[in-house]
Amino acid sequence: MKERESVDSSLKSQSILTQVMDKGHFQKLAATLSLAAGQSVELRFAMFYLVVFSVHKEDKEELFVPTPSYFEIVYLNPDKPAVIPCRVTTPSAKVTLHREFPAGEIETDGTDIIYDAKKGFVFQHPTFDHKGIVYCKAESQGAPQISIKYHLLYVEVPKGPPSTTVAVSPSRVGLSDRVRVVCTVLGEPDVDVKFRWQYPGQESERPVIIQNFWRLINRGIGHTTRISKSVLLVEDFEDTDVGNYVCIAQNLQGETTVATKVELK
Repeated sequence: MKERESVDSSLKSQSILTQVMDKGHFQKLAATLSLAAGQSVELRFAMFYLVVFSVHKEDKEELFVPTPSYFEIVYLNPDKPAVIPCRVTTPSAKVTLHREFPAGEIETDGTDIIYDAKKGFVFQHPTFDHKGIVYCKAESQGAPQISIKYHLLYVEVPKGPPSTTVAVSPSRVGLSDRVRVVCTVLGEPDVDVKFRWQYPGQESERPVIIQNFWRLINRGIGHTTRISKSVLLVEDFEDTDVGNYVCIAQNLQGETTVATKVELK
């Protein structure tokens, strides 16, 4: 067994192989060691570690309040202010708002667009022309820093109780058929909708399947709407399932009730 070469040339003359002869007695071995067949050997290793310390200069001070993402959506509703929440950690920092395309600074006039150090940039009366991707720039005794990007989407649907429709497929069914009733709401992108159902056999706890979901859809350039749906499924249609299926959709502004009728063929 050969002695392993050391990386440091200054250690090449130092043998690292020793043999334990007796208690407290050691014998230095040559660079090679020969063993007879069946003879055992115990190896013990002494190891040296090189510890490297690296000192890094602290990152420059972050001017913007940290956010959990690199991109946020801000909805522009014509009947309420919209806030681009690029707040800073240094009150004396100069903060400006910029559009990505066409590139340029968005002027704050103190009336329609203002800057609030505790909130960010506030659009008092959002319009369709304000849509697009924007970001903030801050300067304070050093190189300017850029915020995350904000996608401004104009909301087409005005505030109010849910705009609701209901449809059934099919409307005339046979026994053991499968019936699907869909309640649909078009509303503001950031407004949740809650659904409730009333249907035949509800009091007797007739088993049905109800699924709720929503997604955002674009209705024209820059116009965004939230479509929310509640689907009620009836498997193995029975006589007792004939009647009216009522959907009640509710948001913060009120509720809307719609109904449809399912009949036997």
